[in-house]
Amino acid sequence: MKGGINSYILAKESLTSEELHSGIVTAKSGFDPSHASTDEIKSLFREGEYAYSDRLPLDDYFAQMYALQVELVKLQNWVKSSGEKIVILFEGRDAAGKGGTIKRFVENLNPRGARVVALFKPTSEERQQWYFQRYVDHLPTAGEIVLFDRSWYNRAGVERVMGYCSEEEYWSFIEQVPDFEKMLIKSGIHLFKLYLSVSKTEQARRLHERSISPLHAWKLSPVDTEAQARWDEYSVAKEDTFTRTNTNLSPWIIVKAEDKLRTRLNAIRAVLSQIDYAGKDETVACKPDPLIVARAADIIAMDAS
Repeated sequence: MKGGINSYILAKESLTSEELHSGIVTAKSGFDPSHASTDEIKSLFREGEYAYSDRLPLDDYFAQMYALQVELVKLQNWVKSSGEKIVILFEGRDAAGKGGTIKRFVENLNPRGARVVALFKPTSEERQQWYFQRYVDHLPTAGEIVLFDRSWYNRAGVERVMGYCSEEEYWSFIEQVPDFEKMLIKSGIHLFKLYLSVSKTEQARRLHERSISPLHAWKLSPVDTEAQARWDEYSVAKEDTFTRTNTNLSPWIIVKAEDKLRTRLNAIRAVLSQIDYAGKDETVACKPDPLIVARAADIIAMDAS
């Protein structure tokens, strides 16, 4: 096992160390992560502040990621043998790290049973269909895991903020989405809704990094260029999404995304810790760091119903 971890680190470090260690984490002044109270943790999420002033050391990250990806392989084996179905939605602002987190979920899984769905804007034909129809086409069959890089919540986020949908279409979505998700869950789908939360300062740094990188400039879209200017509008849309679409059956899970290393590890734990799959190592697939991951219902003043 030790040799396996070392080989994993050597194979990955040259590809990711520069990417993962760029930028500076801005943490809450005077905050002690080792002695955080429940109220302090809630305040961190509500105020958009970060608990850690340092980035996770690479050796720690790669060792933890190796162990977690072993657990993900176990999960996929269980899903395949039992005929279970899993859907994971990844939402968040532009440059929150959704794509990089999804990559770490699937990079060692069998692609025949794990699919990533990242849809383009609707075609003229799709705009005439029931809004959820094009997403239904990509739902898993028995034995599959499907990860959505943005999802039907586009309507509550970018479409609403950028004016790509009408008020009537938005409210129709808000009315229908709890019932839609209830039907998915009642049909046997394990549904996870992850929201990666990044600060305005960190988003600006990442967007600038994209704009000057020959390898990542393709990620920068016209919508991305509006992300900072419309920060407050996106904040309102985010809060409204949590309060209007969070349910006990289908809760929102917020993942702090300031440090990509901690984000990826804890997003994986947020999923693994909630599934009782065969061969599960509880010491690895344990609950995520409460300073990084929280349920929206525990942070935002609302009644989950």
